[in-house]
Amino acid sequence: MTESWATFGADLHLDLTAGRGLRAGLTEALREAARSGRLAAGTRLPSSRTLAADLGIARNTVAEAYAELVAEGWLTARQGSGTRVAERARPRRPAAAARARRPVRTGPARTGPAYSLVPGSPDLGGFPRAAWLSAARRALTDAPNEAFGYAADPRGRIELRRALAGYLARARGVHADPERIVLCAGFLHGLTVLAGVLRARRVREVAVEGYGLDVHRDLLVRAGLRTRPLGLDGEGARTGELTSAAGAVLLTPAHQFPTGVALTPARRAAAVDWARTTGGLILEDDYDGEFRYDRQPVGALQGLDPDRVVYLGTAGKSLAPGLRMGWMVVPPGLLEEVLAAKRPTDWACGVLDQLTLAAFITSGAYDRHVRGMRLRYRRRRDELVAAVGDRVGVSGIAAGLHAVLDLPGGTERSVLQSAAWQDLALHGLERFRHPEAVALPGRDAVVVGYGTPSDSAWSPTLAALAAALP
Repeated sequence: MTESWATFGADLHLDLTAGRGLRAGLTEALREAARSGRLAAGTRLPSSRTLAADLGIARNTVAEAYAELVAEGWLTARQGSGTRVAERARPRRPAAAARARRPVRTGPARTGPAYSLVPGSPDLGGFPRAAWLSAARRALTDAPNEAFGYAADPRGRIELRRALAGYLARARGVHADPERIVLCAGFLHGLTVLAGVLRARRVREVAVEGYGLDVHRDLLVRAGLRTRPLGLDGEGARTGELTSAAGAVLLTPAHQFPTGVALTPARRAAAVDWARTTGGLILEDDYDGEFRYDRQPVGALQGLDPDRVVYLGTAGKSLAPGLRMGWMVVPPGLLEEVLAAKRPTDWACGVLDQLTLAAFITSGAYDRHVRGMRLRYRRRRDELVAAVGDRVGVSGIAAGLHAVLDLPGGTERSVLQSAAWQDLALHGLERFRHPEAVALPGRDAVVVGYGTPSDSAWSPTLAALAAALP
């Protein structure tokens, strides 16, 4: 049976020199591709038969061109290894330019501080590679053929939505119908979609916590929404300050970021009462709800009123932010608006990752991983307290992956400077304050992300922190 050209080996693009014979043109095109580095040293070329078929020329013409370039040293040909670009075929560079571009330092370049306690990241070395690979194999084996087509449902794969519904109900107290779960590429993607919904509803103002991530506030502002800060104290955001001017409020009720306090029952109730009275929406960011150490888990606010709260969660802290995996549990009356806002920019995570996470959850591997990481982070938290607790106040440590170290008045800036001298990346509490929020009175502090360093870097990072403190 005659073989189709489409079944042959690797593709090779060549610019044949016009006005020359076929063999001479082919030889020069291959030589120039190797000389310029477009064909890297070691690249395996198509067989003479394959390249001849691709170019529509005689096989002998290709064989002769290959032989000439082998003789010149541009190519190598070995039995069983095929024809490859020779190792000596490097891009040519003028000697002066080569000297000018020669790096001064040897060894790998470092682009940032040697140590980091910047909050917001888990220990990436703790990603469960073997268990994830096992789940991926299982997901790939069981995936229906239609899963690999263009996504028909903007909510995402039903397998993951079902797995999440069971997990969120069991572990976070969320009322989660799979039909109302919408998968997204992380929290920012979900917030972008919701910002579009709010604008379509003619909302002009969103209340936010007085201290929080500027990237969230900036996203809302870029969407045309004004952000108004709520006061913050030891009981969380002062939800009693909510007014009808705001069409929504963004909260981190289980573990306020960055202060680490949990929103009290009275203030949770006040937020729900405001939403019911004004028709506003509560956007609940449950960014690290799985990690609790010294108390029973604080359930999601969404359980108090699933019709007024949009619950947002991600795998960014529990697994890895690089997965770009998030989800929203949407009130019934909001679902169609959310899907309409999501469809034009549906850059959600890939189907294989969705199916893999579904298998990871349903097999119990997710629960085992979270329990293991909870023990690891609690151990780090305890080591942090032991190392610096006799010198500074430590708060916000009952949960999560970060702690707040309270400093003597007026020393926050000097501690950050000292950390820079120790080659340590560290953020001060002031960094997270809304520009219009009243500063927490008399509170100088740094926010320590103890989940960020790898296991091997943890001890020297902790030593650098201790050296930076007063």
